[in-house]
Amino acid sequence: MAPTLCAMCKTQRALIKRPKNHAKLCKACFITIFEDEVHHTITSSNLFFPGEKVAIGASGGKDSTVLASVLKTLNERHGYGLDLVLLSIDEGIKGYRDDSLETVKRNALQYEMPLKIVGYDELYGWTMDQVVETIGKKGNCTYCGVFRRQALDRGAKMLGIKHVVTGHNADDVAETVLMNLLRGDLSRLSRSTSIVTGDSGSEVKRSKPLKYSYEKEIVLYAHHKKLDYFSTECIYSPEAFRGSARSLIKQLERVRPSAILDIVRSGEDMSRLVPRESSSSCGGCKTTPVASAPAVEDDIGGCGSRNGRTPGGEMAAMDKQLIENEAYERLEIDVASTMARNKATQNEKPKDIPIRNGGSKAATRQVLGNCKRCGYMSSHDICQACTLLEGLNKNRPQIQI
Repeated sequence: MAPTLCAMCKTQRALIKRPKNHAKLCKACFITIFEDEVHHTITSSNLFFPGEKVAIGASGGKDSTVLASVLKTLNERHGYGLDLVLLSIDEGIKGYRDDSLETVKRNALQYEMPLKIVGYDELYGWTMDQVVETIGKKGNCTYCGVFRRQALDRGAKMLGIKHVVTGHNADDVAETVLMNLLRGDLSRLSRSTSIVTGDSGSEVKRSKPLKYSYEKEIVLYAHHKKLDYFSTECIYSPEAFRGSARSLIKQLERVRPSAILDIVRSGEDMSRLVPRESSSSCGGCKTTPVASAPAVEDDIGGCGSRNGRTPGGEMAAMDKQLIENEAYERLEIDVASTMARNKATQNEKPKDIPIRNGGSKAATRQVLGNCKRCGYMSSHDICQACTLLEGLNKNRPQIQI
């Protein structure tokens, strides 16, 4: 049997089956298409301007390593004119972060980028090892997520940088969309689907150039480009809600390869229902800066852990449900057309449906200010990091003199 040829160049042997659409490509064409899609996301969303200094949130994992490699390549190929810097956060987790930072240091040499490392102990007086020793493993991701988000912004301010890019991919965004949908939190759904958060009035703007890139394709890109990245999972990451959402999305992807992007696009469409807020998508839309206290596990992607998977078995029930849905499809009613006919005949004014946000009240926009203790941007008088630190400091063991 003759080998399958690449669907793109029609000359080379196909070696890769794209998870996104099952197209069969050769190695060179896959790398080119992956980079071109990231370039399209960047240009269509107007993420950068010439001469801008940009910090890449680098953890040493596959996402941030691929992001750094792709941005360096596209910056040189298309003349973005960016000044790229690697910014890493040292949470203080022995056996995990200290090893991954060695990978980041090698990346800094390989990509010829300056590297800045900011530690939790430097910013907060605590390492994650000390936090876990004090509070235990339950709920430690809440502390780490809040501290890490602030640390990236504070590290960028130390460097005089107002734009941080992170390696959040389509899988991460889809997980967050599903989590916020299950919570009924439309306000947070709007912010999580935005490719850019913050604007020129914010201290630090964040963006996600890999928002529409599948995690599996990121792994394939790293493999075929022979990139140097760290793949060990965080030793403190528990099984939790995000892991359940991740497991469900992976099961859906087996049935429908486009499921991940479908969820992302649906999240973008639903986010437009939020009053007085706009969301960015792959089309150059601008965002309205909105502040909120992060919920547990709400920071997309976290530190790159892939723990929390369920053991499986949900697929059989899902397949049965899909078959039943197809059987009853002819019995479904087009609600939209029925409502349109009713409006035409009854001449009734359509009623506004209230948007639920943890209750019967409509979602409200929070006002961005600054924490009275640390000065970090917050919608409350005391930011969440300072609130968590206050509790930790009360429980800190007293040193006997």
